[in-house]
Amino acid sequence: KSPEEGFGINREHEMNKKNLRKKTLVAYGVSAPALILIASIVVFPILYTFYISLTNMNTYHWFNYEIIGLKNYQRALTVFDSGFFSALLTTILWTVVNIVIQLMIAFVVANLLNSPLLKHQKRLYETILMFPWAMPGYVSILLWKTGMFNTQFGILNNWVQKLGFESQRWLSSDVSAFICCTVVNLWLALPFMIMIMDGGLKSIDKCLYESATIDGAGKFKQAMVVTIPCLKPIIGPSVVITIFTTFKTFDVIYLMVLQTGAQTGAHIQTIITYAYENAFITNNYGYSSAISIIIFIMLIAFSFVTSRRKNDDA
Repeated sequence: KSPEEGFGINREHEMNKKNLRKKTLVAYGVSAPALILIASIVVFPILYTFYISLTNMNTYHWFNYEIIGLKNYQRALTVFDSGFFSALLTTILWTVVNIVIQLMIAFVVANLLNSPLLKHQKRLYETILMFPWAMPGYVSILLWKTGMFNTQFGILNNWVQKLGFESQRWLSSDVSAFICCTVVNLWLALPFMIMIMDGGLKSIDKCLYESATIDGAGKFKQAMVVTIPCLKPIIGPSVVITIFTTFKTFDVIYLMVLQTGAQTGAHIQTIITYAYENAFITNNYGYSSAISIIIFIMLIAFSFVTSRRKNDDA
C-alpha cells in the first residue's frame, strides 16, 4: 500500500473512534437521569444501610451514635443465642417447605387443567384459580386469620365443634401457626406457579408423548421422562423468583402471628421479621441494618450461583 492509502486508513480509523466516543457520551447523557434516579432509590439506601450497620444507632444513641466497626455483624454471626441463626433456620425451612409443596401441587393441578376431562371447563377453573393472586395480599391474609383460624368464630372451629371436638387455638403454638402460615402462603402463591406450569405443559410437543406411549411408557414414566425434563428450562426462572419471594416473605407471618396488638401466642421468627423486630420494636437500628446487609449478601450470592449454574447448563 502507498503512504497515501495508509494515511487515509488511519484517518478513517480515528474518525470512527471519535464517532464511537461521541455516541457513547450521548448515550450516557441520555440515560443519566435514569441512572441518577436508580442510584438515589436503590444504591444510596444500600450504602446508607451499610453505614448504619457499622454504628451503635438505637433509641439511646439516636443523634450521638458512634462507629463501632463490625461488632453488629460479629454479634449476629458468632453469638448463637442472639436469635439470628434460629431465624435463619426457620427461614430456610419455610422456603424449602413452601417451594416443594408449591411445585407438587402446581404440577398436579396444571396436569388436571390439561386433562381432556376438563377441556370445556378449563377457562372457568383458570379464572377461579386467579382470584387468590388478584386479591390484595393484606386482605387475603386477614380474611384467613379472622375467617378461618379465629378461635371463637372461625370456620375451622365451627367444623371441629360440629364433629364433636373442642375448639382449637390454631395460631397459639409455633408448629400449628407455621402450618397455618404455610397454607395461607400457598393460597397466595400457587396461582402464579400453576399458570407457569400450565403454559409449560402446553408448549411440550405431543409427539413426545406419542413416542413414549409406543415405547410402552405409562403415565408416571411419561411424566418422569418427558414432562419434567421439558418443564425444567421453562419453569426454572419462575422457581428462582419464587424462592426469592418466599425467602423474604414478611406480610404472611407478621400479620398472622406477630402483628403489634394482635399477637396470637406463637413466635415464628424468620430472618425478615427478625430484622423488622430489631429495627422497629427494640429500636436497635445498627444491629437491624447489619442483619439487612447479611440478607442482601445472601440473596446476591444465591443469584450469582443460580445464574452461573444456568450458564454452565447452557
